[in-house]
Formats: sequence, structure tokens, C-alpha cells
Amino acid sequence: MPGPDRILVVEDEPAIADSLVYALTSEGFQVEAVTTLGAARAALTRAAVRLVVLDVGLPDGSGFDFCRELRRSTAVPVLFLTARGGEIDRVVGLELGADDYVVKPFSPREVAARVRAILRRTSPGAAVAADATTPLMIDAERHQATFYGRPLELSRHQFRLLVVLAGAPGRVFSRSQLLDLAWDDPTAAFDRTVDSHIKALRAALRSVHPAVEPITTVRGEGYALAESWPPPP
Repeated sequence: MPGPDRILVVEDEPAIADSLVYALTSEGFQVEAVTTLGAARAALTRAAVRLVVLDVGLPDGSGFDFCRELRRSTAVPVLFLTARGGEIDRVVGLELGADDYVVKPFSPREVAARVRAILRRTSPGAAVAADATTPLMIDAERHQATFYGRPLELSRHQFRLLVVLAGAPGRVFSRSQLLDLAWDDPTAAFDRTVDSHIKALRAALRSVHPAVEPITTVRGEGYALAESWPPPP
């Protein structure tokens, strides 16, 4: 059986690092904590890491620069920690390829919950296909999806919604469930936000196969992905 997911924490403040190690270990993760980017590079060469919790300000460099470096060679998820909560810093971090962003001070339990959410979305086996014959294929690690062999151009949240729906074809997900599973901060969005992204996701799928109704609406309940598919157009 595979061992626990290995998490690398890159944080130079001992009290914060210790609290994160405790919280993540309590959740069943295997955790290694380092205080510099140099030590982080060494840790990444020793063993595979499922996620990096990365402070932005470190003694030997910027976490933003390190994330950019990581993205040139790996798709390992990154959760930023920073004392800077300005919108521009958040935007920069996410545009560099980070999967989430937490501003200090924060609850270690919140970070652990966000780590679990990221790993659900990016698990290599998560929602690769609805079944053996589905025309929908998803590469969660690379954030890429194809429908009947054609790549889909999806926004971040459209892709996450597709991953959630494809993980259980036929299951009806309520709007609140989709918010919890596809948004980093569900309280920052609304039911109509889900509706808007579902509409755009439907349009992207129909642009490939107009005769398909890939996502069904169950009135008063939510949305579900189709369980069966027609032959290619």
C-alpha cells in the first residue's frame, strides 16, 4: 500500500513551522520542514513530494521566484504563505502557478484543510475519466482536459468543476457542494457564481460536440455529469 502523502513545508519562522508540522502530521501527512530555498531544493531531490507549503519571504530568496523555478520542471501543487495580503501579491502568486494562497496570521487547521482540498483536486487518479469508454479525459496534475480528443480551454474554476463532476458521473452535486469542492474560499462566491461557470463549461463542451448535453440540471438540487456518451461526431 502507498504511504502517506509527503508534504514539504518551507518556512523560516520556527513557531509557524512547528504549528504547521503538527497540524499536517495530525491529518496523517508525512511532513518535512525546512527554512531555506536551498534546503527545499535538496529535499525535493531526496524523495517525491505531493505538495509544497511555501513562504513568500525566505532568507535566501523569494518564494515567488522559487515557484517560478518549480513550474519549469514539475506540476507539484504549491500553497503560498505570506504576511502580505494585497491583491497584487495574491494575483502574482496565482499567476505563477500556485494552487492556493494563505495570508498570515492563519489557522494551521485551515491550512491543513486547504492542503486536503488541493490534493483532492490534483490527485493523479482523480477524475481521469468517467468510465473506460468516456470521451472525456482529464489530467488533473497538468490542469488539462480533452473532450472527444479535442483540448478544452477552461478557466481555473471551470476546470475544477469539471474534475468534481467527472469524479462521480450521474451524481447530483448541489451548488453548495460544488462551491466547497471547487473554490479555495467558498464564502467568497455565490450560487449564481456556480451557475455562471457551469454555463461556460457547458458551452466549452458543446463547442466540441453540439449534440451532447454533457451536464444536466436537476431542478432544486444541482448539477450532474452525463453517465453515457454518443459516438464521436
